[in-house]
Amino acid sequence: MIVRHVRTTRAVARAGFTLMEVLVVVAILVILAGVGSVVVFRYLDESKENAARLQIANIETAVQAFRISEGDYPPDLATLTQPLEGKPAALEQSSLVDPWKHPFVYERENRHPLTGKPLIYSLGMNPGNPNGRIMNWSSGPGH
Repeated sequence: MIVRHVRTTRAVARAGFTLMEVLVVVAILVILAGVGSVVVFRYLDESKENAARLQIANIETAVQAFRISEGDYPPDLATLTQPLEGKPAALEQSSLVDPWKHPFVYERENRHPLTGKPLIYSLGMNPGNPNGRIMNWSSGPGH
């Protein structure tokens, strides 16, 4: 006698996922993707700010080196991209643009009251927001 396992229609119907189960899984995936994308975009914004700070530090170093060799600060940042007295240029033209594709601002006559360094800054992610600027001057004394 051969015993065959016969599936009932109820067991066959229960073999797959219901539409509600699939929708719940999809909703969970959408929520996880939304949370993950917020974290990724925040990380990207922070990395651009850090890159701008590094670029400003490099520009400030080039400005200080120019002052030491020439006796005064350069008239503008473009001067630092030109070879000087047989020496290679201190900066490349591309280093004068921040991560948001805006040119860095150099205010030669605007000097820090304690250090005498000219102001160099990026307009940041939101150019219309003065509080979003990334500058070479820190808020503490002596910087």
